[in-house]
Amino acid sequence: MTDISVLAHVAAAGAAVGAGLVNAVAGGGTLVSFPILTAIGVPAIRANATNTVALCPGYIGGTYAQRADLAGLQRGLRPQLVAAALGGLTGSVLLIMSSEAVFKSLVPFLILGACVLLGFQDRLRRWLLGRARDGRSHAALELASVTIASVYGGYFGAGLGIMLMAVLGLFSELPFNRLNAVKQLLSFLVNISAALFLSFSGKVVWSLVLVMAPASLIGGHFGGRVASSLPAGRMRAGVIVFGVTVALIYLSRLW
Repeated sequence: MTDISVLAHVAAAGAAVGAGLVNAVAGGGTLVSFPILTAIGVPAIRANATNTVALCPGYIGGTYAQRADLAGLQRGLRPQLVAAALGGLTGSVLLIMSSEAVFKSLVPFLILGACVLLGFQDRLRRWLLGRARDGRSHAALELASVTIASVYGGYFGAGLGIMLMAVLGLFSELPFNRLNAVKQLLSFLVNISAALFLSFSGKVVWSLVLVMAPASLIGGHFGGRVASSLPAGRMRAGVIVFGVTVALIYLSRLW
């Protein structure tokens, strides 16, 4: 596409700043940037691929800003890191091979489910720990859940951070701020693996990537700093409110 105006590029850059910030704090930044890309005339599949590639720097900025909260966790996270990378790649392949229509109809329900999990994660975690004594069974379930969420993230991505926070919160005793840093790292791996594949798909509008990528880096870095300083209870409540808002917007589009 070569007929995108300068004003449209400015709008896309502004949306990328907002998306990078939201991804770092709660996840769901795609909801900020994807509608803007379609509004300026980019077809949905191309908008999705462009958005995925362009937001990569935002994930880098958010992960770097929260690096202190990841200290000492690297070894235990290795299985999840591999699952996130492979899941993101699988989701991006599915995006290119299939239509978006059916999956888009499921998105609001998936996000609402993730918000319910996040809201009741403490009770659910106690229930899971009471039901099974074998830690390996929990590890396998956690890994499978991270993989499924990562495939979804590679396919579309809106609400990926919310899903990961809900999944991780069921199995981890980490403080909420540290859990958010893990979520950010996994989201980055999902996004970067999907972006690498989509970069060679012929679906990316590179002129938009050139303005959106640095903008998302700025937003992600600022969002990461904010996320590290927020009280845990308020952050969790903010994530849930944001997730429900995202889901309601998608539901309104279905009707």
